[in-house]
Amino acid sequence: MNESVYAVDARLQEAHWWYVGRRRLFARLIGRLGLRRHDHVLDVGTSAGTNLRLLRDLGFTSVTGLDLSPDAIRFCAENGYGTVRRGDITDMPFRAETFSLVLATDIIEHVDDDRRALQEIRRVLKPGHPALITVPAFPELWGFQDIVSKHKRRYRMRALVDHIRQAGLVPDQSFHFNYLLFAPIFLARQLMKLRPPSVQSESEINTPLVNRLLSSIFAFDIRTAEHFRPPFGVSILLLVRRPVGFEATESVSQAPGTRGR
Repeated sequence: MNESVYAVDARLQEAHWWYVGRRRLFARLIGRLGLRRHDHVLDVGTSAGTNLRLLRDLGFTSVTGLDLSPDAIRFCAENGYGTVRRGDITDMPFRAETFSLVLATDIIEHVDDDRRALQEIRRVLKPGHPALITVPAFPELWGFQDIVSKHKRRYRMRALVDHIRQAGLVPDQSFHFNYLLFAPIFLARQLMKLRPPSVQSESEINTPLVNRLLSSIFAFDIRTAEHFRPPFGVSILLLVRRPVGFEATESVSQAPGTRGR
């Protein structure tokens, strides 16, 4: 994407129901982790910087971003979102056991080797520390947004949790979210296959009235998803951690191919 596209994304993310609700969900979960504000935090796949802004607003003072795109890095720098380094999630330019928290939100579906990406997340995490991961769920929901976003895949929960464990990570919490709008989004994407919309992103298909309505629905959704644990949803969220001690040895033995630096 070029800088103009990042600017559009940033504008949409400011008030769009999906991005606003997702930030609230992330903020609530991160707030429970008991991290110190000076702990080192990594956001992988910064794009327009929405997670960097969130972490700054939560008071974190040692935040690093990682993105492959020079345009994304430049956009984040020009907008004061902090340090963003250029790099690939499957071969991150950081020493092992560097970060107390890693955010990898809607990124591993973009890479060919998602298992290697998960192994890299494990490598750069400090033992016992968490990563917050989100991915798009259910291959049946594949549609216009997956194509324009250049996704490689959508996930099912059981297979994703297996990938997590094989990478030597421990899944502590996992649930689907955006479950209340699952059926409408499925139907809308089937219609878009018949007649693709003339927009760059599904996020542009919105009005102030629709945004207010969906904001209310999504606000209830993100408050209840982790408690109801519905068997379906448009997205999957996981809180995972790098294990310690015997647990770590056991996890690594189940994950051939992981490496240290």
